[in-house]
Amino acid sequence: MTGSGRAPHDVRQQFDLDLKGLGTSAARAFRQRSQPRLFCPGPLRDDRALGERVNEEMLRWAAETGIYPGRLDKLREADFGRYMMLAHPATSDPDRLLAATKCLVAEWAADDYYVDEVSLGADPMVVGSRLANLYAVVDPPSLPGGYASQKDAYHRLQPISTAFRTAMEHLARYASVTQLARFRHQLAILFLAWTQEADWHVNRRTPPVWEYLVQRHLNSYLPPMILMDVLGGYELPPGEFFHPEVRAAFTTAGNAAVLINDLYSQKNESETDHNLPSVLAAEERLTHREAVFRTVEIHNELMETFVSRAARLSATGSPALRRFFADTWAYLGGSREWHATSGRYHDSKEGKP
Repeated sequence: MTGSGRAPHDVRQQFDLDLKGLGTSAARAFRQRSQPRLFCPGPLRDDRALGERVNEEMLRWAAETGIYPGRLDKLREADFGRYMMLAHPATSDPDRLLAATKCLVAEWAADDYYVDEVSLGADPMVVGSRLANLYAVVDPPSLPGGYASQKDAYHRLQPISTAFRTAMEHLARYASVTQLARFRHQLAILFLAWTQEADWHVNRRTPPVWEYLVQRHLNSYLPPMILMDVLGGYELPPGEFFHPEVRAAFTTAGNAAVLINDLYSQKNESETDHNLPSVLAAEERLTHREAVFRTVEIHNELMETFVSRAARLSATGSPALRRFFADTWAYLGGSREWHATSGRYHDSKEGKP
């Protein structure tokens, strides 16, 4: 589908329909196939012109910050502007989508340059200190005397610091104090997860499946997902957002979303990187094909759990909570579509898998 996308009330209506049509019985049917299919919605819109507009503005910002020097063509191919357009159909405002895209690209750049890509300077021995220093941009400390100027001098030499600072300044135009606080909180969780990943690399250790899934719970897609009500122009009240049952449903959706990344990114990863298929193969002595199918089954189980929890909570929660879960459902479909088509994971000559 092309165009400007459905209005928020249509997104909620689609969520209701999908809950009926893709409930747990349908998910179980997916699981029972010899080659399981992903239990995931499709995108609610694909406005290519809007995505391209956001992408072009993001590229200008990336050039100004200095991230990905000499690699902006690769950043263009990744099409992160389209990602946020697909994942956040509740808004057609290009500037709101740009704010979210900047935050997403800053996070991705930190992962590439500090954690994953040795060719870009990643070093597992210093991941912890780099991320702690970067978090000082996310949640600035008050340092005494000349120490503040030394800190500022350090960050002026770090393009990723500039990316985070300017991205959050843009986000602050639309986010409330509470929404910014929970975004900072989720980034702290993300940075912690990256230090755990560095520990695996330093110690040349393949984690057991349960530990890998814990890390993926921390290193999930919640940072970009958490901006849903910011982009939608409303705010889920803190009492509902942080309610344990709502948090459990939302984090389960984030965990499912990031396993889509494991499926699509694995062919681009080095032999020392970890993903769910690789740790499943190592622990359970599976072939690669079997490990991929098992990953799909785990993803589908998480999606079943999210749908069940979201349906129950939506029936008794506020209109804002109902909208929040509808936006979560929409995010899952848009995210899956981006992973299936992005130049980050597929050559331009490849069709959609």
